[in-house]
Amino acid sequence: MIRAALSPLLLLLLVSWASRGEAAPDQDEIDCLPGLEKQPDFQQYSGYLRASDNKHFHYWFVQSQKDPKNSPVVLWLNGGPGCSSLDGFLTEHGPFLIQPDGITLKYNPYSWNLIANMLYIESPAGVGFSYSDDKTYVTNDTEVAQNNYEALKDFFRLFPEYKDNKLFLTGESYAGIYIPTLAVLVMQDPSMNLQGLAVGNGLSSYEQNDNSLVYFAYYHGLLGNRLWTLLQTHCCSQNKCNFYDNRDPGCVNNLQEVSRIVSNSGLNIYNLYAPCAGGVPGTDRYEDTLVIHDFGNIFTRLPLKRTFHKALLLRSGDKVRMDPPCTNTTAPSTYLNNPYVRKALHIPEKLPRWDMCNLLVNLQYRRLYQSMNSQYLKLLSSQKYQILLYNGDVDMACNFMGDEWFVDSLNQKVRSCWAVGAGVPGVALSCRGHTWRRLQS
Repeated sequence: MIRAALSPLLLLLLVSWASRGEAAPDQDEIDCLPGLEKQPDFQQYSGYLRASDNKHFHYWFVQSQKDPKNSPVVLWLNGGPGCSSLDGFLTEHGPFLIQPDGITLKYNPYSWNLIANMLYIESPAGVGFSYSDDKTYVTNDTEVAQNNYEALKDFFRLFPEYKDNKLFLTGESYAGIYIPTLAVLVMQDPSMNLQGLAVGNGLSSYEQNDNSLVYFAYYHGLLGNRLWTLLQTHCCSQNKCNFYDNRDPGCVNNLQEVSRIVSNSGLNIYNLYAPCAGGVPGTDRYEDTLVIHDFGNIFTRLPLKRTFHKALLLRSGDKVRMDPPCTNTTAPSTYLNNPYVRKALHIPEKLPRWDMCNLLVNLQYRRLYQSMNSQYLKLLSSQKYQILLYNGDVDMACNFMGDEWFVDSLNQKVRSCWAVGAGVPGVALSCRGHTWRRLQS
């Protein structure tokens, strides 16, 4: 037998060739991102993940600034339904924050990729730069969960070096539906190292969200005594109020008035005390923007909601875009539609302009779940995962009280209690009618 000795150079070439299938895809790496004074020290990638045979989800992946090899992989999804996760990337917790000029990026000192490998996926198809070959964008909760799962599997195929890293699924708003439905699929896949999930101001239950919103509005001074008395008269009986699917004509009329106050009066539905960016439009459509005040997530059982959506469908052929209420999307839209930015992100030229939210995806979206109760109970029953539901205190779209009620409805054993001043000696902790007192050490 004759054995040919490999030269060191040939061996090096073979090792390099073999390792290409086990590392990040070179064609997706972002070499130079416009808008930055200095390019980042960490690697970042933008490209497409296969979500189904004909659906392609755009992703933007940024490595952790601290030990990416051992940092967790964290998926982020925005909500809507129909809004882009690049909103979270460019305006919330990504490594770069878009500036008002729509050209400049500044480094974010509070970026989540300081300690995590962050994966942002635009979902479902039709949102942002994500697309479907057949240009059909009718979808539903179950299909989106499956598409997100397939896209996540494709990510680990492209980036196998991260398959053993801890995985966390996170998101906000309608991702209160996206994340737990996705997590139930991921928990059944032993190839993914799922460790937990986190949802911020998430839609966990339509009923509890609607019921709590009326109390939220009243206790923040948005509803006068007259309206509050009428609500108590027409929507409540035997010390229980139903602001969700009440069919009493008086209750319906009163809730329509509540809906107008919360959604149509110029209040910032995501931050009650913040100004309404762009001012208050005189009609639902102004300039080239169509405003859906809550994306159809609150008071869904009101006749007003059905009439409103019918009117929108009649106008859906117009060249309009859908923006979140009281939100100025000009800067991120300007940046992401810059041809040099699109080229840097490897976006096909055939795709249309990027918008924060897609009107048709939202209007055609079929909501299959009214509550995430069964999904969370399934995840909790495994006793494997860390689960965090967190809320800002002045968000009305998915208010803190509704999520607090939802967590209570899961009837889990309480290990520690809500407290202001927790950790301060002598501060009383109240929990479910019982009081404990933290003692001096």
